[in-house]
Amino acid sequence: MALKGILGFEHGIVQAPLGPDISGPELVAAVANAGGIGLLRCPDWECPDYVREMIRKTKTLTDKPFGMGVVLAFPHELNVKTILEEKVAVLQLYWGECSKELVDDAHSAGVKVVPQFHIDLAPTRKAVDVGVDAIIVQGHEAGGHVSGKDGLFSLLPRVVDLVGECDIPVIAAGGIVDARGYVAALSLGAQGVCLGTRFVATHESYAHPIYKRKLIEYEKTEYTDIFGRARWPGAPHRVLETPFFDDWRSLPSHENEVDQPVIGRSTIHGVGMSPLQEKEIRRFAGTVPNMTTTGDLESMAMYAGQSVGLIKEILPAGEVVKSLVEEAQLLILKKFNNVA
Repeated sequence: MALKGILGFEHGIVQAPLGPDISGPELVAAVANAGGIGLLRCPDWECPDYVREMIRKTKTLTDKPFGMGVVLAFPHELNVKTILEEKVAVLQLYWGECSKELVDDAHSAGVKVVPQFHIDLAPTRKAVDVGVDAIIVQGHEAGGHVSGKDGLFSLLPRVVDLVGECDIPVIAAGGIVDARGYVAALSLGAQGVCLGTRFVATHESYAHPIYKRKLIEYEKTEYTDIFGRARWPGAPHRVLETPFFDDWRSLPSHENEVDQPVIGRSTIHGVGMSPLQEKEIRRFAGTVPNMTTTGDLESMAMYAGQSVGLIKEILPAGEVVKSLVEEAQLLILKKFNNVA
């Protein structure tokens, strides 16, 4: 068990692509400058010009490599074409099939492909066959949209065994916020870790200050489907157990956000209106509050992983990367080097 970089990066620390626009250029650049793998979040609608602008803005903030995450469940072909033209280092994919054609196109552009899986081993096996560069294994503990029911530490070693001698790094995601989780993942065969909630709670994230504060105040989360049923059906998610959620956790299955009252407004990816993201935020919409959001923020979705209770303060993103690596090194040195 040892710490090392992956995919040509200095450290095996991945900052998840936080939606809908929480991981903007400032956060991604801060992670990249610290040696980690920062991932922008691609919009959920086709807007190649904006994608190009986001990538180029990030390049003005760092000369280090970074990537972008794409949700394959939404329109994405033009966006992906732009991502490959801009030659980011990593194309991260989730919630959809990672095709050989897409992998080949990315490799032709010099871009590495890293899909994320959270259901069963069949899609992982197929991804290995089409030549992906790494695999993210997401456990049920993760915040945000998660369809898998297996915990990370039961799923992770199975994927590591499946990959076997393919020389493909396996990256662990779900409920990891500190060095103890990092080392635990390494001990099960992972070569890196992907953190979401911990990076939402950083100075550079584009989350609203109230959202960030709630990540410090609350310790419990719940796996639910009450947010965003119309926009993204069949996509359960893990959220903070806020008073609003406690009041509405038993929302009847036939109800969704469509006919609900407007509780706020937000500019998302610089856009007030679009086919999939509206300026108006209705009750039970799956939109988390960003820096521009106004209205009843207490009643909005706030995604968080199960280990949120371990997050005690808002930190600079670079400090998160540095402390993960340094504390993990110290933990391995003190606890494991002399184990018989």
